[in-house]
Amino acid sequence: MCGNLGPLPSVSDLTGGTDLTLSGTLEEARVKAFGERFLSALNEAAVIAMISLGHRTGLFDALSRTGSVTTHGLAAASGLQERYVREWLHALTVAKVVEIDEEGRFLLPPEHAAVLTRDGRENLAVFAQYLPLLGGVEDSIVDCFREGGGVPYERFGRFHQVMAEDSGQTVLAGLHEHILPLIPGAEAGLSRGIRVADFGCGRGLALIDLASRYPESEFTGFELSSHAVAFAEERVREQGLENVRFVEKDLSDFDETAEEEAYDLVFTFDAVHDQAKPAALLRGIARTLRTGGVYLMQDIHASTDVRGNMDHPMGPFLYSISVMHCMTVSLAQGGMGLGTMWGREQALTMLRDAGFGDVEIHRLDHDPQNDYYLIRKKVA
Repeated sequence: MCGNLGPLPSVSDLTGGTDLTLSGTLEEARVKAFGERFLSALNEAAVIAMISLGHRTGLFDALSRTGSVTTHGLAAASGLQERYVREWLHALTVAKVVEIDEEGRFLLPPEHAAVLTRDGRENLAVFAQYLPLLGGVEDSIVDCFREGGGVPYERFGRFHQVMAEDSGQTVLAGLHEHILPLIPGAEAGLSRGIRVADFGCGRGLALIDLASRYPESEFTGFELSSHAVAFAEERVREQGLENVRFVEKDLSDFDETAEEEAYDLVFTFDAVHDQAKPAALLRGIARTLRTGGVYLMQDIHASTDVRGNMDHPMGPFLYSISVMHCMTVSLAQGGMGLGTMWGREQALTMLRDAGFGDVEIHRLDHDPQNDYYLIRKKVA
């Protein structure tokens, strides 16, 4: 790519020499401010791409272990090509993610390592992978803007792998300490032996973890992606578990096919808004949940009205994820295209329309991105 953005245009450049005052249709200060914001966004987007590369190649982990190091030293420590390592280091050095000393040696500050490495306190580099990954379907998304329809799950390559890493930061990281304690009596019931289902389970890591800890209970995961199911089944074989199984299933007609009163505990983790027919899934869950059972739904914390999300700390990112994945995979199935940011108000309406009564909404400190909806199925 060769190009030079050059200096930001002046108001006179943009208006053919016409001098517009603050009361006119174009304000010079706002043009300049937005141009500066755009350049900042362009730089930060490039940083995200480099962070994704650093995570996937293990460069952040290697740099954290080596301490102050030359480009050749880091290449040797990571087993990667020095020329690429050098350019990557230069990009993140000018971005002030990596530091350089007077001798030209590079260092990842420990405060940065805490949020960019697999051994850190919270590996935010995981989330950087979404943007390069979703950029791979941009041409197809452009076609959808023009022709309608959507881009199906199978076009997204590594998406389930990235989602598994993502859920490792939220679901797996807090499953026993934060999430299960939301459900009164959950641990006792799991220890005694109950039937548990996870709909839209992805690679099934949460269920596998529960199955290994609670051998008296039975666990079933349902997932549309055959690749995700195959991954989960391989993990089950590796661990020799006999109390968990995975089913490849399109849940679009689950309101009609659900086994009645089958499960004591049902989970959906960040899954309802992706469904072609989310209302059918929720009705099916209400049908398959035993009386007195509990449904725990984790989904995005947002308002249904965009005006309620103006100060959302991840609003632009999550709406973009919706355009590039969550909405389009639903539309590809001829579905509703609910979108990532369906919001609390619509979620509560759909839960009640599905037959659920009282709904509690919880926020958890370790997961600011999601709401946790807790619903107990009562006697009709």
